[in-house]
Amino acid sequence: MRKLRIALTKGRLEKKSVELFEKMGLDCTELINKGRRLILPVGDYEAVLAKAADVITYVEQGVCDIGIVGKDTIVENGKSFYELCDLGIGKCDFALAGKKGTDFFGGYNIKRIATKYPNVTKQYFESKNMDVKIIKIEGSVELAPLLDLSDAIVDIVETGTTLKENGLEVIEKIMPISARVIVNTASMKLRRDEIDGFITEIEKAKETVK
Repeated sequence: MRKLRIALTKGRLEKKSVELFEKMGLDCTELINKGRRLILPVGDYEAVLAKAADVITYVEQGVCDIGIVGKDTIVENGKSFYELCDLGIGKCDFALAGKKGTDFFGGYNIKRIATKYPNVTKQYFESKNMDVKIIKIEGSVELAPLLDLSDAIVDIVETGTTLKENGLEVIEKIMPISARVIVNTASMKLRRDEIDGFITEIEKAKETVK
């Protein structure tokens, strides 16, 4: 049987995951010195480096047993897997933001919202019974209100510095976000003891990493 395979979100969460793995006593040498390799041994496990949305796909399709991914990606893309624990790393918020000093909720016109997260945005405005036009943006969403493409944006906000530097401000926080451990549904049945062992160890390690 192959090693348990863990899909890791590349970038900031990858670095935080390495910290957790080291606290678990796993050898992360190859993961730290990965070069251009995308599949690497980590102790008794195998790590696969991927973009956030692909972490979900790999876990859902069963080519990876476990994934470490942000709650933002889960609520935007996730469907069929188990979400087992909140690692408390990569903390930020989904927020509605717009030009400083404007009354977003005033007036009767249909608001235009630019975002990389159309599903989250749709659910948020449906919960407010507001009709909006959602404009999908792939790059810097902060540009949209500055170019009058949108009235506001829905995006991830960590410190708020980028918003401030572009004359924008948070209108309302939508939900807090942090990294979660997700598990393939079949793997949970077939390899439960191994997965439970991994979860127990990473839960212990997260108490020492903030």
